[in-house]
Amino acid sequence: MSEINLPAAETVVKTARTYAIDLIERVIWTFLGAAAAVALAAGPGDMLSASFWETVGTAGLAAVVTLVKGLFARVVGQKNSASTASGV
Repeated sequence: MSEINLPAAETVVKTARTYAIDLIERVIWTFLGAAAAVALAAGPGDMLSASFWETVGTAGLAAVVTLVKGLFARVVGQKNSASTASGV
């Protein structure tokens, strides 16, 4: 049989390095997203009152949860993936 070559498809080689990069990226984006959400809620949204450091602390806590989830995913899921979804 002949192989199917898809020009737009890239093969991702899963290694410990790609796992670490994936996990670091997830943690950083979770921190930034949580910080933005809390800042919006405390500032223009006026839904709560939070200081700058409370906002940073909340975002840090969300990032730590993402880190722990990613480390847990390495144990229960694919070894070189920060996702618990199978095949990722």
